[in-house]
Amino acid sequence: MIDLGELRQSEIDGRTKGFPGGIGALRLSEIGKKGWNLLREDVPLPAAVLKRSALEHNTKWMGAFLQRTGAVIAPHGKTPMSPQLFDMQLEGGAWAITLATIQQVQVARRYGVKRIILANELVGKQALRYVLDEIARDPGFDFYCLVDSIDSVEILASAARARKPGRPVQVLLEGGFTGGRCGVRDLDAALKVARAARAASPHLALRGVEGFEGLLRGRSAAESAALVRGFLDFLVSIARAAEKEGLFAPGIVLLTAGGSAFYDLVAERFAKAGLKSKTQVVTRSGCYLSHDSQAYSEHFANMLERAPELKALGHGLKPSIELWTYVSSRPEPGKCLLTMGRRDVGTDLHDPVAQLWFRPGLHTAPQAMPGNHKVAGLNDQHTHLTIDPNSPLKVGDMVAFGISHPCTTFDKWTMLYVVNDGYDIIDAVKTFF
Repeated sequence: MIDLGELRQSEIDGRTKGFPGGIGALRLSEIGKKGWNLLREDVPLPAAVLKRSALEHNTKWMGAFLQRTGAVIAPHGKTPMSPQLFDMQLEGGAWAITLATIQQVQVARRYGVKRIILANELVGKQALRYVLDEIARDPGFDFYCLVDSIDSVEILASAARARKPGRPVQVLLEGGFTGGRCGVRDLDAALKVARAARAASPHLALRGVEGFEGLLRGRSAAESAALVRGFLDFLVSIARAAEKEGLFAPGIVLLTAGGSAFYDLVAERFAKAGLKSKTQVVTRSGCYLSHDSQAYSEHFANMLERAPELKALGHGLKPSIELWTYVSSRPEPGKCLLTMGRRDVGTDLHDPVAQLWFRPGLHTAPQAMPGNHKVAGLNDQHTHLTIDPNSPLKVGDMVAFGISHPCTTFDKWTMLYVVNDGYDIIDAVKTFF
C-alpha cells in the first residue's frame, strides 16, 4: 500500500536499543533473516517484541467488526508511529491513517500515505506551509484537519488564500466537552464555526463532524458509557443542524470519533445519525493492532458486556507487545530487580505486568509467572518486583512483561522485533517519534 523500500534499506547497529553490539550494521530488511531467537539470547535485553500471530489476529478481528457495523477505520498512527505498521493496517482495509502532529504527517507522507486525518487544529506557519504545499504537489493527497473556532477557520482560510493549493482544504468541525481537550462546547458555538467554514469556500470545505470521547470517565463502566453516548449524541446534533443549514460541502458527510475504548458506541451511535446526506462513519482506534495486557484488555471486556453480540466475531483482541528483560539481582527474600525501567516501558496508566519467565538451559518454552509476582515500582533502568520468598526466579532468568497503554511504550523504542510464537525473530519495525 505504501513505499517501504527506502525504510527497509535503512541500517541498524549497536547504537539502537535491543540490537547486538560488535556485529556491525544490518539493513532493517536483513534482521529477520539472521536466524535469531529471543530465548537463545541472540539479542540483548531489554527488548520489545511484537508477536506476529497476534498482529494478524487483531487485524482480522477488526476487519470483521467493521464489516458488521458498516464503519471504516482511520487508526491513530500516533500509537506505533511505524510506517511498517501503517502499511499492515492499510493492507488490512484501513480507510486512512489518523495523526496528531505535523511531524507525524511528514513521516506518513515520506512513505506515501495517501489519506490522512490530522485529528488536531492546523496552526503555525511551518505546519500550514507544509500541508498546503503537499495538497498542491500531490492531487491524490486526501487530507482532513479540524476546526473548532472562527479563529482557526480564519487562520486556515487565510493561509490557503495566500498559498493557493488549487483545491479546498477539507475540514471537520470538532465537538468537545467541558474539561476535555479541543472542540466547541455547545451547539450555538458549533454553528458559528460551521457558518464561518462555509463562508470560507472555495478555500475550505466542511466535510463533517469530529470528536474524541476517550477522556470521558465515570465512576463505573456503565456511567462512562452513558457519558460517551451523550457526547456522541451532541456530535450528531451538530451534524444535523449543519446539514439543515446546508453548511457541508457537497459529497459524503464524515462522522468520526473513537479512541480505543468505545469504538463500538461510535459505530452504533453514528449509524443512527439520521442525516439526509450520505454519511460515512469513521472510527479511529489506534490500539487495536497491538492491544495490551491491562488497560485496553479491560476496556475490551467492558465492550463485550455492552455489546455481547460481538462475541460472535470469535476470540477477541490479543496483546501483541511483550517487554523481555533479565533478573539482575535478588537482594532481599521478597524482592528482585530486573533490567528494565521507565526508559523502556510506559507507566502512565498502570505498571507493567509480569507474565512469563524463562531460564536459558533449563526451559524449552516460557513458563507462566506465578501470580504473586508484582511490580512495586520502576526507576529509569530498573524494575522492582515483589516476589514470594520461595520464588523460582534467580539472577540471569528472562522475564516477559505485558504492558498497559501501548502509546507510551512504543515511544520508548526506535526498533521493535517481530517474533513468531517460538520467539524466532522474523522481522523488525522502526518507529519515528
